[in-house]
Amino acid sequence: MEGRRLIHPGEVLAEDFMAPLGLSANALAKRLGVPANRVSAIVGGKRDVSPDTALRLERAFGSSAEFWLNLQARYDLETARDHADRRELAAIKMIEPA
Repeated sequence: MEGRRLIHPGEVLAEDFMAPLGLSANALAKRLGVPANRVSAIVGGKRDVSPDTALRLERAFGSSAEFWLNLQARYDLETARDHADRRELAAIKMIEPA
């Protein structure tokens, strides 16, 4: 994804959900019932948003679990595109119907 910065779901969590409410990672972790290091790692871009965490965020913020998982999937796909071996992918031929 040339020219665009990848945004990890943790950045969205921190800037759009936690900061406006003045929530620290520790405070959010307590509300979610998860270890503080899980939230800190997500916010720091070091851990993925898992389905379990997405369900907890859905409950806490009223956003859908699908919202969080879609953010994660988009981040993962764009990261894979950035790191893909373009020559190897180019060698794959499209399968044509018989």
